[in-house]
Amino acid sequence: MTGYLILRLREGKGFRGSAGFVAAAVFAVLLAGTPGYSGDFVRTAGDVGQIVLPASAVLTTLVLKDGEGFKEFAKAFLVNVATTQGLKAVIHERRPTGTADDSFPSGHTSSAFGGAGFMQMRYGWTVGIPAYLAAGFVGYTRLETKSHHFHDVLAGAAIGIGSNLIFVTPYKNVTVTPITGGGSIGIQASASW
Repeated sequence: MTGYLILRLREGKGFRGSAGFVAAAVFAVLLAGTPGYSGDFVRTAGDVGQIVLPASAVLTTLVLKDGEGFKEFAKAFLVNVATTQGLKAVIHERRPTGTADDSFPSGHTSSAFGGAGFMQMRYGWTVGIPAYLAAGFVGYTRLETKSHHFHDVLAGAAIGIGSNLIFVTPYKNVTVTPITGGGSIGIQASASW
């Protein structure tokens, strides 16, 4: 099974494209547990999701040539990482397994919700809902693998979303819609100027 990305540009009154970023994020998280993919499904899906969701946000800004959105995401992500790692360094909470003292907050969850929060706040709920569902699954993986306590995951989600609240503004004149069909999944982004 292979995921891929389709991008179509048309001349005329604007940009029309289908870019499989959020759908690819969900797909990659699910793909992590397919036969032939090494590792435990739940743990691997969480590991993949923490990377794919923020990467999807960045790729969307690049495809839409949304330079301002890219800057906003970069600022939000830096605050997210600094806050998460700073709290881990100061609080020293033991993980449920007792293996380390860096449980609070969940970095996987803050990263995933950082990407999802950006997508929703910048491009709307149509793309935000599947992104938040994928981020929620990443949070679930951290509980299921006993890597974090519930409050660690909740704090990670709050940090990820909250960091976006500081910097992210809605993108004007853009509609983003999930699409499926013709053997592909993705999002369609339309902008007019």
